[in-house]
Parts: sequence; C-alpha cells; structure tokens
Amino acid sequence: MKLGGFDISASALTAQRLRMDVISANIANAETTRAGYVNGNFVPYRRKVVVMEAAQPKFQDVLGQQLNGMSAQGVKVASIREDSAPFKQVYNPTHPDADASGMVYMPNVDMLKEQVDLLAASRSYEANITALNARKSMFMKALEMGRR
Repeated sequence: MKLGGFDISASALTAQRLRMDVISANIANAETTRAGYVNGNFVPYRRKVVVMEAAQPKFQDVLGQQLNGMSAQGVKVASIREDSAPFKQVYNPTHPDADASGMVYMPNVDMLKEQVDLLAASRSYEANITALNARKSMFMKALEMGRR
C-alpha cells in the first residue's frame, strides 16, 4: 500500500529541514570575510539559497495515481545556489581584510531576510507535521471503525 500523503509530508519535511540548515549557515557566516580565495584575493562568504521543485514521480507511481484517481507529488531540493547580490562594503581601515581605501567587503547576508526565511521555513515544517499527524489520526480512526 502506497501512503501518498505521508510521502508528500516527508519530502516537504526533508526539504524544509535542509532549507533551515542553509539559513543557519548563512547566519553563522554573516561576518565571514575570508570564505574563499579567488584570483589571489580572499572573498567573503556568499549567501546561499535553496531552490525547490516538484519531485518527479516514478512511472509506477504515476500509473498507480492515475488508476486510483489520485494526483499527488512531493517536493525536492533542486539545488543550493549562491545569491548573486553584491557584497556589502564597510569602511573599517583597521580590519585585516581592508583594501587600500579602508573598505572591507562583507558577506551579502541580510540578517532580517534570513530571520524571515527561517520563520517561513519553520512554519512550513510545522504545517507539514500537522498534516502528517492529521493523516495519522484519520488512519487510526479508520482502524478503530474497522474493529467494531
């Protein structure tokens, strides 16, 4: 027996968990000025963004869905991309990574944006747990009715 609703919620939980991990890494590296080395220079940390897409079901799943009159898909992480927004420039001539004019290139991480994204990912995670628990409860009620 294929448990489509459980699979959909599980895929969403996995994707949102990874999204929260990436956001946490962004927050942790919000002040990292030496995340890489390009063309002989240190470069700051570049914000990462999770890109999700509908999961492509297997042929037997699509066939089973069509035969049962159901159409359900999950979600998967398509990629983790770097944000192309420019780095922030801060004047701090005493910083070890300051250039000749005293400017330091800082990561393109906006803490407010990260907090909003983290809240959205957390709420989505909670909503999928609620859906999972509701589906589980319906199955349990159906089993109780079958025993009577």
